Amino acid sequence: MVLPLAWTLLTASLWTLGSSQILQREPVKIRYPEILSTEAIECDCTNISCDSVYWFRSIQDHRKLEFLGKCNNADRAYHGHQVDKTRFKLNKQSMSFMLRIINVTENDTGIYSCVLKDRQNTEMWKPGILLRPGVIPPTSAPLPKAKPKPPVKPVCRCPTENPSPDGCGSLVLWPSVGLVTALALALICTLYYFSRLPKKCRHHSVKR
Repeated sequence: MVLPLAWTLLTASLWTLGSSQILQREPVKIRYPEILSTEAIECDCTNISCDSVYWFRSIQDHRKLEFLGKCNNADRAYHGHQVDKTRFKLNKQSMSFMLRIINVTENDTGIYSCVLKDRQNTEMWKPGILLRPGVIPPTSAPLPKAKPKPPVKPVCRCPTENPSPDGCGSLVLWPSVGLVTALALALICTLYYFSRLPKKCRHHSVKR
C-alpha cells in the first residue's frame, strides 16, 4: 500500500501548493461492504483545527487517482468532475467529516483517502481505507488445539469397613503378603540360631 499512498500524496499536492503537510502514519484499513449497500468513511479532525477536507480515491489497480470533492465547516460540498452527486455524499459532522457511498458496486473498489486543512494552510494526510465490495472477507486462522494432558492414574483409597474386593483387593493383599513373609523369615532365622547353640548354652538359657 506504499505506492498508492505515495501516488495519492504526489497528485493531491498539486491541489494545495504552498501548504505545510503532516502525514499520519497509519496502516490502510480494509473493508468488505456488500453490493448495493451504503458505506460511510470518516475523516476525524484529531490534532488539527479543521477548516475543510479533500476526498480522493485511487482506482483501477491504484493507477488512477480521482478527486471526489471538498467539504468545509459550513457543510458546503463541492464535487469533482464527473462525480455522481447522488451516490457520493459529503458532509460535516461534529468533529469529523463524512463520505457516504450509496449503492456500492464493484467499480467502487479502491483506496479512499482524505486531506484535512486548517486556516493556516496546514494539511494532515490520512492513509485511508481500502474498499473491496462484494469480496468475502478472509477468515481468521483457527487457534491451535491444546495438547491433551496425560491420563492421571487413579489413586484408590480403600474404606476401613467393607472394602471393595475388585477395587482395592490387590493393594491390601500385597502388603499383607510382604508382612507374613518377613515374619516367617524372622522365625526361621531365630530357630536356626538356637539350633546352632551348644546344649549347655541352651540349658543355661532355660534355667535363666
